[in-house]
Amino acid sequence: MRRAIGIAAVYRVVGGVAAVPEVSGIHTHNHLPRIFHAALFSTKSQNFLSRTHCLLSNKLADQSTGTAARVIAGTMLFSLAATTLAEEVHAKEPVQAKFRPDEVILYQYEACPFCNKVKAVLDYYDIPYKVVEVNPISKKEIKWSDYKKVPILMVDGEQMVDSSVIIDKLAQKIRPGVSAGSVPEDDEEKKWRGWVDNHLVHILSPNIYRSSSEALESFDYITSHGNFSFTERLTAKYAGAVAMYFVSKKLKKKYNITDERAALYEAAETWVDVLKGRDFLGGAKPNLADLAVFGVLRPIRHLKSGRDMVEHTRIGDWYTRMESAVGVSSRIQA
Repeated sequence: MRRAIGIAAVYRVVGGVAAVPEVSGIHTHNHLPRIFHAALFSTKSQNFLSRTHCLLSNKLADQSTGTAARVIAGTMLFSLAATTLAEEVHAKEPVQAKFRPDEVILYQYEACPFCNKVKAVLDYYDIPYKVVEVNPISKKEIKWSDYKKVPILMVDGEQMVDSSVIIDKLAQKIRPGVSAGSVPEDDEEKKWRGWVDNHLVHILSPNIYRSSSEALESFDYITSHGNFSFTERLTAKYAGAVAMYFVSKKLKKKYNITDERAALYEAAETWVDVLKGRDFLGGAKPNLADLAVFGVLRPIRHLKSGRDMVEHTRIGDWYTRMESAVGVSSRIQA
């Protein structure tokens, strides 16, 4: 009886991720558990170390031990210098002290791609922030707000909602001298940020819930990192995986996706083509479009869909550069 009550509680959830309102238009059996749209996916972000390649001539084997040692030492010094230079180019971009907020609190679902967009910006600009993990069922952590979705970002007491709007407002606060339209690249940046919200995110759910095993993999992470009670965790993991497996099929139809993996690969290749050989869309440093793409892909990177994406497309090098640029999380303990 208790288990039945727990399952019913999950299916009564009325919340969801702000940027996926279209999902609510899909009807399965008159009640879709919107927790499964709100907490779509996530995985542990990892920091990749810079890779250094030391190339020695085949003739090295014919040199004396002393000469070989000097060559190796010189090569190592060169590699160290190159690595240091790369780290300087792809380092975080900290905010000037006078523009740095005093207190930033993010109300989120760990598994939400839109929350991860906001975190990518906070991490890149090295803005310390506290995280409040919201229970997707009770949402008691955001009872105080009229806005019942995540992310919600509180910046020095000011409430900001909707991931793209949050990023716009945050960018204006920390970079007041850079106004929209001040440089030609802003049009490109705006275009591809829109592409993330209107195209890329819609491809992800059909991929991470493509098969029963992938759906279970996704919900295993969601429930182990989200704010759930023990009963909610068990219910959401298995009931959620089953529900989203079937919902993903409807999402494919809704967004005219024939082959979900092919669509994911095409999106990844499209992004690489847009770079036109640049390290980032922003040039030598990431811009907000780079951070948006990285933010929504970061949760799936180490799920099967993300592993397949990196293996079968050219996006891996850009993604690794982004990991280096964004660096470690700026999150602090609440």
